[in-house]
Amino acid sequence: MDSRRDLGFRGEEAAARFLEAGGYEILARNVRLGRCELDIVARDGARLVFVEVKTRSGEGYGRPAEAVTPAKQRRIVQAALLFLQQEGLQPAELRFDVVEVRWRRDGAALLTHIPHAFDGAGSNLFY
Repeated sequence: MDSRRDLGFRGEEAAARFLEAGGYEILARNVRLGRCELDIVARDGARLVFVEVKTRSGEGYGRPAEAVTPAKQRRIVQAALLFLQQEGLQPAELRFDVVEVRWRRDGAALLTHIPHAFDGAGSNLFY
């Protein structure tokens, strides 16, 4: 069985490929800012999208997206604002998405993309 880090890395790889196949341009991955890491920063047309990737190898802990709590959302928003400042970016639109990755026993990944997963103010739509 993979360690949590390996599992997360494999999930992020799968999510990045999934998003690229959907027409997203991946701008950055695993950006560490303050107390948070931005898993994927992508462009969807003119919109800048901050994507949190949550990976699970089983169903024992609920949906992966449920781990994106309001506190985690606030940290992601803070990191996104720092990223924008650091890169000198002022995009017209921002979006915060979640990609759930569930690994099946046969090694295949099941991905669910949740656009607009939270509004950037820490309001969690999963609860």
